[in-house]
Amino acid sequence: MQQDKPDAELLDTIENFLRTIIAGLKDETGSRLGRPRVLPALALWTGMLVCVARGFSSQLDLWRLLAHTGLWDYPRFALEDDAVYKRLKQAPRGALHRIFEIVTEVLLRRREEGNSQTGGLADWASGVFALDEMTLDAVKKRLPSLRQVAEAVLPGKVTALFDVRAQLWRQVLFHEDAQQNEKVAARDMLAYLPPGSLLLADLGYFAFAWFDDLTRLGYHWISRLRAKTSYTVLYVLYRDDSVLDAIVWLGAYRADRAGQAVRLVSYTRQGKTWSYLTNVLDPARLPILLIGQLYARRWDIEMMFNMVKTHLHLHVLWSSHLAVVMHQVFAVFTVAQVILGLRSEIAQRANADVFEVSLDLLIRWLPRFAQNGEDPVQALVERGRDMLIIRPSSRLVVRAPDPPLHLYAPLPPDIVLTRTPRYAMKA
Repeated sequence: MQQDKPDAELLDTIENFLRTIIAGLKDETGSRLGRPRVLPALALWTGMLVCVARGFSSQLDLWRLLAHTGLWDYPRFALEDDAVYKRLKQAPRGALHRIFEIVTEVLLRRREEGNSQTGGLADWASGVFALDEMTLDAVKKRLPSLRQVAEAVLPGKVTALFDVRAQLWRQVLFHEDAQQNEKVAARDMLAYLPPGSLLLADLGYFAFAWFDDLTRLGYHWISRLRAKTSYTVLYVLYRDDSVLDAIVWLGAYRADRAGQAVRLVSYTRQGKTWSYLTNVLDPARLPILLIGQLYARRWDIEMMFNMVKTHLHLHVLWSSHLAVVMHQVFAVFTVAQVILGLRSEIAQRANADVFEVSLDLLIRWLPRFAQNGEDPVQALVERGRDMLIIRPSSRLVVRAPDPPLHLYAPLPPDIVLTRTPRYAMKA
């Protein structure tokens, strides 16, 4: 696959990071009985990561890399072209997922060692995370073997948890059923969510039972209010001509109602109304302005999904075979994680907000310093502002009301905030 030179050279920097990770791993072949495999598992996964970073588009490119051009310090392996594909189909599906998790652990540790601050982003929460999913594109038009199939084939989907503070993927899970309800996969993600975290999610996750469960398990959350959702106002904290901040019961009917009272915030600006729900009932802890600012950060995960498709070509699938799709997905997210880690490190060392480091310009220019024999991270720390790679962020500034707290009515200490729920067979 032909690729712009700067994009191809980005691998130089990514590889330097991946080499340090891979060097600490043991080959997964273990103590298999019989003749050792010609291609060690670790070489297979390393090659997969390198191919993704270089923008290659098929398992044949992986075979050419391993058998003909060579990879790092590995020897060239005597393999037939179909041998690599067979290995990918037969290999454990969780192997590259584990490498993704190891890379994530290393990057989070490096961030903590860099004394990174939360920047006041809901610092009362143990973490701030965006939850969403990405359905992989239909592969019918991209794979010759499927072009004659009447209906498009969806090879599963990805559910991801994005750490808004760290600007890193916290966890990525692959699900075979592309039609599975979002909230089923969301419950699997709770195992990776630190207690006391604040969760941001779109209306695909809107459900009374889901909200109640999050509250019961000790998580904080913010959601938009879905249109036509019935509710009953329990207590008004603040109201004026354009703002309502109140405690409400979700579900005004006996057959479908939430068990936990929540806070409804609604305000109108320039003829447009925004309405949010949260289980953080204290306006001193979570003012209206902060609700709007936090929910806007849910778009961070959308931008990262765009990166894995645009820059790392996840829209072009190597195969329709489920195992191979899974390997490609986790290889792509691992390389994306390294890029995000480098961006965060540059921001920390340059004393800049991470959004002041242009992701597009970083991908374009960082490898050029490496090509010249310079430390690319240090070069961008020193010259990034002069080159306008580190520049004032163009992110939209959220504007919302910020009523003074002394105008709020205090929540009565004897108010009842729980009741028996009925979920009308909804998730």
